[in-house]
Amino acid sequence: MKHETVLIIDFGGQYNQLIARRVREAKVYCEIVPYKKAMEKIKEVKPEGIIFTGGPSSVNDPGAPDIQAEIFDLGIPILGICYGAQLTAKTLGGSVAKPEKREYGKTEINYTGGKLFKDVDKSNICWMSHTDQIDKLPEGFTITAATHDCPVAAMENVDKKLYALQFHPEVEHTVQGYKIIRNFLFEVCALSGDFTSDSFIDDKVRLIRQQVGDKKTLCALSGGVDSSVAAVLVHKAIGDNLTCIFVDHGLLRKNEGDDVERIFRDEFSMNLIRVNAQERFLSKLAGVTDPERKRKIIGEEFIRVFEEESKKLGDVEFLVQGTIYPDVIESGTDEAAVIKSHHNVGGLPEDMKLSLVEPLRELFKDEVRNVGLELGIPEYLIFRHPFPGPGLGIRVLGEVTEEKCDILREADAIYREELEKAGLGRKIWQAFATLPDVKTVGVMGDERTYSYMVGLRAITSTDGMTGEFYPIPYEVLGTISTRIVNEVKGVNRVVYDVTGKPPATIEWE
Repeated sequence: MKHETVLIIDFGGQYNQLIARRVREAKVYCEIVPYKKAMEKIKEVKPEGIIFTGGPSSVNDPGAPDIQAEIFDLGIPILGICYGAQLTAKTLGGSVAKPEKREYGKTEINYTGGKLFKDVDKSNICWMSHTDQIDKLPEGFTITAATHDCPVAAMENVDKKLYALQFHPEVEHTVQGYKIIRNFLFEVCALSGDFTSDSFIDDKVRLIRQQVGDKKTLCALSGGVDSSVAAVLVHKAIGDNLTCIFVDHGLLRKNEGDDVERIFRDEFSMNLIRVNAQERFLSKLAGVTDPERKRKIIGEEFIRVFEEESKKLGDVEFLVQGTIYPDVIESGTDEAAVIKSHHNVGGLPEDMKLSLVEPLRELFKDEVRNVGLELGIPEYLIFRHPFPGPGLGIRVLGEVTEEKCDILREADAIYREELEKAGLGRKIWQAFATLPDVKTVGVMGDERTYSYMVGLRAITSTDGMTGEFYPIPYEVLGTISTRIVNEVKGVNRVVYDVTGKPPATIEWE
């Protein structure tokens, strides 16, 4: 069964992932596609709708991102946002110019009609962020919204199903912006919203069986939410032809290795091999301080271990990974710089012998959780805080050693234990401790100390693309700090990170 699909054409805008989130929230499947590959992907997917994103360029600049004019004659509804609106206007014979006054931030807007603004208040607030704006309409278009300084805040060509917005409906600052996006999906594109957990599981089971057949398959199981859901989903499709390889690389949280082994071997009756490779990983990481190098090393060692284990199992052809959509996006596209390479994406050796099965590659984190619950995975596992594949390897800043990992394991366990005691575990999307490569002076008893500092991080988010720090009550922070300093040898200071994403990433490395 082919899902209804909307393609989001990426022109480099900062809110592109937010557009995708809004579309997915409406239970419509979507993909983000670089503008250079737009026509190729449209012919392949045959989408029911297309959205052009914003972007940092001016459409009047030489070499600015553009689009083939034929896209507007395909009969597929198109919604252009910000840069996408200006590109629509210019490509179809209108013009774009710099106004006397640029608009940025919350702006009063008046809507004058059109399908996009059905049941939207006529006078409202939108979020503007532009230096150029449309100053001449293309033929066949009419104005459907305006602000004090932007006479063409929205335009439409109903006959050709072409719509354009100078403002950003995807951000929360635009009042009723989500309704505008839903109107495009359901009033203009006439979609039904068929992308649910049930339908995803049925389709994926069928596709996995088609891809894998009766071939032996390995799963890269970490015990985190992503790899756990991937494992159970593939197990549902191919049963005992799946063998889960759990690599204990010595970079896990306290007691995590034993917990993973118990859950998947005893509760899910899966074929599970636990590989104790602590010394192997730590020796490879010795002397390495650059975070990208650490990620690449850990990713490559993962694959090498899987290849070695696969030889012991005979003719294994496929490797299952829990790669999800934010991993793919953050590892870089044609239009997005690499923020950090994920070991599931950026660390794969070029000569890897196994073909990949990535059943969750299209999903955001909250969607992965929904699929996991639908598969019958217990809530306590599904709602565990995210843990990166490189584990403590990127939470120990600087060189990774066994001593540092042991210190961090204990501090992190105390932190998470106290959050649970305070009833904050489910309110926080991700909480963890990190060990900076910093020692500070302290006083314990009557003696001077020179010991490590521990950083605490707690983030609220739905999918990891954006996040805000969680305001843990001071008394809880005080208890956590006191326990860590008193109980973890080698630590004399605790700090709390109050930076959101952006500008920071969630992990410190």
